This record gives sequence, C-alpha cells and structure tokens, in this order.
Amino acid sequence: MIPPLGYALEREVFAMGGIRQKIDSIAVKTLISYLDSDPENNIPRILQWLRHFDKDSPYNSMYEQISKYLEDPSNNWNIFMKTIYSNSRIEPRVRKRLFGNFAVNAGFLGKRQRSAVSEAEGCNVPWAILLDPTSACNLRCIGCWAAQYGQQFSLDYNLLDRIVRQGKEMGTFVYLFTGGEPLLRKDDIIKLCSSHGDCIFSAFTNGTLLDEPFADKILEVGNFVPAISIEGFEEETDMRRGKGTYRAVLRAMDILRERRLPFGFSSCYHRKNTSVIGSEQFFDEMMDRGCLFGWLFTYMPVGRDAVPELMATAEQREFMYRRVREFRRTKPIFTLDFWNDGDYVEGCIAGGRCYLHINAAGDVEPCAFIHYADSNIKEKSLLEALKSPLFMEYRKKQPFSRNYFRPCPLLDNPGCLSYIVHASGASSTEFSAPEDVDTLTSKCTRAAMAWEPVARRLAEEKLQGIPETAETAAGKEKNL
Repeated sequence: MIPPLGYALEREVFAMGGIRQKIDSIAVKTLISYLDSDPENNIPRILQWLRHFDKDSPYNSMYEQISKYLEDPSNNWNIFMKTIYSNSRIEPRVRKRLFGNFAVNAGFLGKRQRSAVSEAEGCNVPWAILLDPTSACNLRCIGCWAAQYGQQFSLDYNLLDRIVRQGKEMGTFVYLFTGGEPLLRKDDIIKLCSSHGDCIFSAFTNGTLLDEPFADKILEVGNFVPAISIEGFEEETDMRRGKGTYRAVLRAMDILRERRLPFGFSSCYHRKNTSVIGSEQFFDEMMDRGCLFGWLFTYMPVGRDAVPELMATAEQREFMYRRVREFRRTKPIFTLDFWNDGDYVEGCIAGGRCYLHINAAGDVEPCAFIHYADSNIKEKSLLEALKSPLFMEYRKKQPFSRNYFRPCPLLDNPGCLSYIVHASGASSTEFSAPEDVDTLTSKCTRAAMAWEPVARRLAEEKLQGIPETAETAAGKEKNL
C-alpha cells in the first residue's frame, strides 16, 4: 500500500479551502469565459487581478513585465497572445481546458499545494514529472541511449495512473512523456488524459506514429500537447534519425494544425547542426508549420553508445544562448532552452526542484539526462523518493554554481554529480550497460572547462546590463 501524504495534505487543504473554491468557481467558469469574450482588452485586466491575488509571490514582478509587453501592439509577445486566442489557430474548447489546467491547477492552486508539502516534508516537490511509458522505440537515432534499451521495460497503466494521482496530491499537474517513443503507448496516454482532465499532458515524440485517428483523440480529450522532435531540416534530421523521418515529422505537424491543436517542436543541438537550429530560417519554418513553442536541448554523452564528438562547442552553446534571446524579442513563439535558461530559474531545475524523471523500469531519477537512482516507484511513493538520499543531496547542493549560466551538475560543474551519486549511494540505471558516474563525468570535463570562461563573461554582461543584438548573434552565426 502506497502511504498517503497525511498531515501535509490535510494542512494544505485546511489552509486554502476558501481559495480553492474561489479559484475553481471564478477562474475556471467565469474568468476563462471573460478572457475569451475579448482577449485583447481583458488579458491586461486579468493580469492585474492575478497580480493582486498573487501579491506575495516571488514572481509577482513578472505580471508587471507581461503587462508592459501587452501594451505594445508591435511586441512579439502581444502577437503571440493574439495567435493563441485566434479561433482559427486553436480550437476554443482545447484552449479553455489548457488555460484552466495550466494557470489555475498547475499555477496558483498547485504552487500553494507544492509549497505547503515541501515545507512540511522538507523536500523538493516538482512542478512537472517526466515519465517513460516504454523503453521501446521505432527509431534508432545516432547517439541516443534509448537505442540500446529494446522493448523490455514499460510502466503499466495502473502504475502511470497511480503516479499521476500521487503527484496531484502534492500539487503536480503537468506530466510529460519521454522514452523510448511514448506514442507506442497511444491508448494508455489518451486514457490518462481522459481520467485526469485537470492535468496537462505532453510528449517528446519523434512524430512518426502521430496519425489522424490519434489526433482526433487528442482533440477529444483536449489536454495533450505534443512536442515533436526535429534536428533541423531534412539533411540534419535524417542524418541522426533515419531517412524519411523529416517528411514524417512535417506530416504530423500538418495533421495537428488541420485540427487546430496546439503543438511545438523539440530540438537537440549538437556539433553538426547548431547553426541550422539557431537560424532564422529554421525558426520561421517551425512557426509557419504551426509550432507555438520550442524546446531546445544540447547533446549529452549519456550511455554506452554515446558519441562525445557530437557535443556542442562552447562557441556553439553561446551562439544558441544569444540567438534564442534575440528570437524572444523578435519572433512570436515561446522557447525554452534547457541549459542556457539557468539564469532565469536560478540554476538547475532537476532533482524535484521543478521536475524529476521516472524511467520505464520505474527508477526515479533527478533528471532525464542523469541516469542514477536510489528509489523505484514500484517500491516507494513519490514522496518517499523525493525524500531519498539522492534527491536530498540534490536539494542541499542546488544551485550547483553561483553562476547560473553553469546550472548543470554534469555538464557544467565537474565532480559535482560524482559527489552526489557517491554520497547518496545511488546506482546507475542504464539498462544494458551500467555507467560509472566518474566515467560519465570525464566525458564532460573538457566541455565544462571550455564553457566556464564563457559563462563568467555572460554573467558579467548581465550584471552590467549589456543588451544582446541581432547583429551580434548573426555575426557569431557566420563564425560557426
């Protein structure tokens, strides 16, 4: 029997009972309708209301900044919001459900719930949980650890459902599927979305299995948002993922766009494709295809079949840092740069601080790129895993550097991950070939040393308020 949260949950429910009722009745039923009736004029009013409601939040200044953006009709964030609220772009019923789940459940209600549990239990509580429904994949991408796993591991539906239910008790309402290829479990994913209509679900998918019948089911449940993996244009994508993959990705995007479903792209930049991923042509193509957001990752040499030679250089990583920030000012698409946005979130967000990862064998890992664990979800509850030695070591050590441009304990801070793993007694979760943490760390040391002076310079620039310009980013692109 998985133990309940007990007093922590009871304390939270007691503390926020009145707030929960007001949010549920006003925000979900009235506020969203008010927003849809006249988004251009009502979004600023709602932001003002939220700012007053959330006045004790450390992120309260964010509302003021967003309000300034929305006062400028030429600002790309203003354009982005108008795109979101265009009925020709997103089916209104889907938009309403996603807004309620994201802003209300994962946002205001979830944040208070997570904070209360974290304070009561003395551990991190994540905003999102990454889950691998299966270790299997229909592709064999160069340098990907999933290629070696085969089809031997999976999380059955009852376990997936139990994880989501435990997560919601702690205030976690966002669940992202990884793998393997998560769409090999289409039926279970749709069933979870239907059973937990108050959550947001997403998947990092290669897109090759996304067909019309599945898209129709996404439209029906209304709370699933795919992130389709793409490595650049056809040459770059097919180079790592196999011939014909790029065309399959474009077809998947067409299917989603035709049904007015929200979706985005996910790109891993490495030594051979960074100039393409960071190009205006690529971003413009993704927006033209209908993407509303983009996840950006850098290649990590994890696993037996890793190719360290694919790791991006320090110059390429800096180029992506500058390019993404420039595009945020000029292009109406929401982007997240998993490593280079450390200065926004004060370092590493893994280890349950904002998210954690559960692989297809049930191992509870701090990060999708950190394959070490001391807990398995088949034997422990989420709360017990978050209070395990591995996650508590993460919590004690975060941030891993005072320079938030060096957020990662593996890629940016040599020896940090090794210390955590050894101190906690965690073991490698690599299925076929366990990887010694010191061996893994050694593959990243050179990259960390090359990045350190760049990170120091970026931190100094930010401290001095030196702005990035399109000319600077474009000039660096020519040098790649």
